[in-house]
Amino acid sequence: MLVIAAAVAATSAALCAEPPAAAARIEARSADLLAVGLVRDDRMSIHLSRLLDNAPVRGAAVTVVLRGATHPAIAETDGSYTLQTQDLALPGAAAVEFQVAQAGARQTLKGTLQVAAGAAPPQAKNSARQLWWWALNFGVCIGFLWLMSRRRKAAQS
Repeated sequence: MLVIAAAVAATSAALCAEPPAAAARIEARSADLLAVGLVRDDRMSIHLSRLLDNAPVRGAAVTVVLRGATHPAIAETDGSYTLQTQDLALPGAAAVEFQVAQAGARQTLKGTLQVAAGAAPPQAKNSARQLWWWALNFGVCIGFLWLMSRRRKAAQS
């Protein structure tokens, strides 16, 4: 019986779980480089590679101009760059400029970022529905346990 209650609770949690937030994507090119940025909330992960051989560009100084403000990107150990700013969470279209400086050469890559507007925070969006699912699942479990106890009493008589 405990296994059934756990299965019902797991099914309820799976049905009510929020899907992961979709990432906004930006792609910008220059004559030699390709920058791909993935945005989740207020954080952008930037993958910078050469067009010729698709090799990652390491050790470059990358700055991002977004909504009129310049933000330095931080180099990560895996060869990517990250940027965190509240400007990334603002909905709507925004012109983005990646400025890459490496070995005395400087290149500018331009693109447009489209961030979708969120209707509500994920926790508040389905909280009433989730509460009703939990109540229904516990009601079913209690009813099942009550029926099993009645059946055992009837079998003992």
